[in-house]
Amino acid sequence: MNLQDIAKTLSCELAGDGRLEITGVAGLEEARPSELTFLSNPRYARQVETTRAGAIIVGREAGPQRIPALVSANPYLDFARALELFYAPPRPRPGIHPAAVVAATAVLGEGASVGPYAVIGERVKIGRNAVLHPHVTIYEGAEIGDDFCAHSHAVVREFCRIGDRVILQNGAIVGADGYGFARRADGTHHKIPQAGIVIVEDDVEIQAHTCIDRAAVGETRIGRGSKIDNLVQIGHACRVGENAIICSQAGIAGSTTLGSNVVLAGQVGIINHLNIGDGVLVTAQSGVGHDVPAGQKISGAPAFDNAAWLRAVAVFQKLPEIARTLRRLEREKAGD
Repeated sequence: MNLQDIAKTLSCELAGDGRLEITGVAGLEEARPSELTFLSNPRYARQVETTRAGAIIVGREAGPQRIPALVSANPYLDFARALELFYAPPRPRPGIHPAAVVAATAVLGEGASVGPYAVIGERVKIGRNAVLHPHVTIYEGAEIGDDFCAHSHAVVREFCRIGDRVILQNGAIVGADGYGFARRADGTHHKIPQAGIVIVEDDVEIQAHTCIDRAAVGETRIGRGSKIDNLVQIGHACRVGENAIICSQAGIAGSTTLGSNVVLAGQVGIINHLNIGDGVLVTAQSGVGHDVPAGQKISGAPAFDNAAWLRAVAVFQKLPEIARTLRRLEREKAGD
């Protein structure tokens, strides 16, 4: 595919020889003379001078390049779109494998592909063009929309509802029992029935070994377009707004609400019954124990304003020196 055709497909401005044949895409360091690369982070600008790539996707602010360029309003996004031109994940042919188990009352839409050892329970409804890879399990009464893709060992539990174009990566669990127990007088624990469900709206991706718990009553809900990384725990009755980003090893305790466009970096912990406003960004390894108004950026454990946290961390590194100075001043004062 020549560079001019790629520029047209991506609606990018072409600078340089559009006849160049492109055979793939790669990072700055790995790209070969027939491949397309990209620059979206100024920290890597020096690598542009040494890249062997045949062409590059850049933002307008990057200026002229020594190799042919596609000038983009969003280089990272257009790199992802270019990648789609050269790579499509393998898709199994439609049909139900003889080793799959599909209940007689289950309803599958046109174009479904069900792999070996997948299990689809009673009264399940799945839309068109679903792909269930080997060992996927869909419990009784689940309802799933069009273009669903579940990778091996993903599970959708009973009566949960999944929207269109949802992707479950390997081992993702939607609708496991919430962690609910009532303490008896003798100190033992009585399990609280988890009678609620999980609702996953359209265009959500839930990555490997993430668990989203069902509610005791009512629902746990994941908003449209949200992307949830590996090894995330979302507790019962939580509500995650639209287009949220939740990174690996984050944990959200029950009945917490996250607004739209929230970003939780890796290993963030949030206690129960909190309200986290729209557009909040929580940096890595922070612990949140209070409501957070919309638009804030917070850090630390306990978490507070990021700018104040940065100043506090800078002081923290100087505490031994400050302590020595204080002791010296105390001795000098005692000597007076």
